[in-house]
Amino acid sequence: MISIITITYNAEQWLERTMRSVLSQTCKEYEYILVDGASKDGTLDIIKRLEPQFGGRLSWKSEPDKGLYDAMNKGLARAKWDFVWFMNAGDEIYAPDTLAHVTAVATDDADVVYGKACIVNAAGEKVSEHHKTTPPDLCRKHLLNGLVVSHQAIIVRRNIAEPYDLRYRITADYDWVIKAVSASRKNCYMDEYVCKFLTEGVSKSKRKQAWRERFAIMRRHFGLVRTLWAHFVIALKYPFSIKY
Repeated sequence: MISIITITYNAEQWLERTMRSVLSQTCKEYEYILVDGASKDGTLDIIKRLEPQFGGRLSWKSEPDKGLYDAMNKGLARAKWDFVWFMNAGDEIYAPDTLAHVTAVATDDADVVYGKACIVNAAGEKVSEHHKTTPPDLCRKHLLNGLVVSHQAIIVRRNIAEPYDLRYRITADYDWVIKAVSASRKNCYMDEYVCKFLTEGVSKSKRKQAWRERFAIMRRHFGLVRTLWAHFVIALKYPFSIKY
């Protein structure tokens, strides 16, 4: 039922933990798609070493791309199963039975399945939960507060998963989630961790670019007035929010 997609580039330090989290799943109802951006380190050696353990469920390709979201679009284009789930290098499926729980919730009338994300550091130690509260009744208006569900914690039916908009270099995942939730007939919440999300921090320059992109995305989907009001509220809360 699930197409799990991993994007990687020169990620020999992180990739094995991601691949092993997929291998450890008790549920084997998945295909695993790995898109590598022509890595020059030991990434391909890790893929080749672990590939036999997937029993034919892993397909991978290594070639240059135009960045993260271009590679994610390549992964989407190759996906064949009902739902898509991005778990990029360094991230992990939370527990061995997580995929089994996801497939139990992903019924025929569900278009989006989502849960909570556990944020971890480079050592795999928990830093915090996702800094925005994941609403159990997720709908489009909640996304005026930003990406309230972690990108690694949302599983989307493939036929409503549009390609990522390459105009956005940092926050195309926010635009993608808005489109998916807007198109969804039913969103199903899992009140549990579904992923471990690796964070290494965001540089000041990238944070500014991300704010500009998020503003443009919100204006496009919600209009200028609602976007300005949402940013006013976000600015008031920002000093008290968790920065990861």
